[in-house]
Amino acid sequence: MPITSTFCSLSRRRAAFALTILVSFGLGISDSALADGERIAVFTKNATNPSYAAFRAGADAAAAVLHAATVQYVPASPDDPVEQAALVNRMLTTAPDAVLFDAADVRKMEDSVRKVNAAGIPIVQFINRMKHGTFVTFVGADDERAGYMTARYLFRAMHGKGRVVVIEGTPGSTTAPARLRGFRMALAEYPNLTLLASAPGDYQESSAYAATVKLLARYPHIDGVFSANDSMALGVVRAFAAAKRTALIVGINASVDAARAIAAGRMLASEDYNTFKIGCLATYAAVRHLRGQPVPARVMIPLRMVDATNYSAWLTPPASRSCPTWAQLTAAGE
Repeated sequence: MPITSTFCSLSRRRAAFALTILVSFGLGISDSALADGERIAVFTKNATNPSYAAFRAGADAAAAVLHAATVQYVPASPDDPVEQAALVNRMLTTAPDAVLFDAADVRKMEDSVRKVNAAGIPIVQFINRMKHGTFVTFVGADDERAGYMTARYLFRAMHGKGRVVVIEGTPGSTTAPARLRGFRMALAEYPNLTLLASAPGDYQESSAYAATVKLLARYPHIDGVFSANDSMALGVVRAFAAAKRTALIVGINASVDAARAIAAGRMLASEDYNTFKIGCLATYAAVRHLRGQPVPARVMIPLRMVDATNYSAWLTPPASRSCPTWAQLTAAGE
């Protein structure tokens, strides 16, 4: 199903909230903390990328803390702007209080954003930043820096020499070209490295696997692989294993599966582009805006490399994690 409600029905939630308010006034809890169930529509690009599952888990966790409700809108076809636009039209008939939005394609979804703006529904955008539209804030991370830090980590592990290939993300995103720019910045610092090829993987494990199979057939010697996200990195791992070949492989997201691959020695490292925390922040930002509290125009999470020395902290599934507070998240941000 493209749309799934992640909380109980609003009518039951309102009844529970009313009881909570009656019980809690004597405890000194402010009215704003007990607002009656803001409804947040959450748009992610696909159901196949674990980083979006982590975002949805973060949004749900934050909504539970805030006594809000989320409804998830996910295209059945990964990264399909036509289907996402249809989901936006369907969402508009329900009149939610706010929208969290990541465009399947930053250009093709502009008309949908205009419709949401015209309806007067505030939008918090995340991960892929759109050039046009009115938004409360943007929540994400520095993709160019993520690409640079991840590539530099790989190149240092390669001792600054050898042959490397790149598996790129989705062309319609803003993250893919930014991460590739970061990669190229790092590559310029290592003149003894050779870039053999760059192939599209569309941020999907299956696409990255197919692209890597072709690269392995073409190049008998590949020493390192820069993958623009973990889903693709895991596809790369699988292709190398099938070919009985090895290379140093890095990704971005620090997903649970990537942490497991790092633990097993199948991946070198991954950048902690923490979409669970981005989901928490985006939901906090939307509800803060609805409750008249200040929200900065941009909220960026810090980046950190995850490798064999620290992977254990990333083995906890996102659905079992708790959101840090707004103050903790924004204090740690960039």
